[in-house]
Amino acid sequence: MPLSRRHRGTLAAIFATPVRSNVLWSDIEKLILALGGDLSEGRGSRTRIALNGVRAVFHRPHPQKETDKGALMSMRRFLYEAGIGKDEV
Repeated sequence: MPLSRRHRGTLAAIFATPVRSNVLWSDIEKLILALGGDLSEGRGSRTRIALNGVRAVFHRPHPQKETDKGALMSMRRFLYEAGIGKDEV
């Protein structure tokens, strides 16, 4: 799956150590779509994500645009379960 430079950068930021706190949620959503995933809006700030048969629900950060460290760790775990690792970068 060919990813753009920006998507590869977002993926690298998700898997970076130590965990970053400046990854924009909109960039994560764009990465999921580029990987062939599906996004759907839930109630409130919930976003349902499906990728490679794996499903999860995340809360869109607000009022800030950056994803917090806990959500970023959860996204990292979700991507691992969906078969996407840091080696995809």
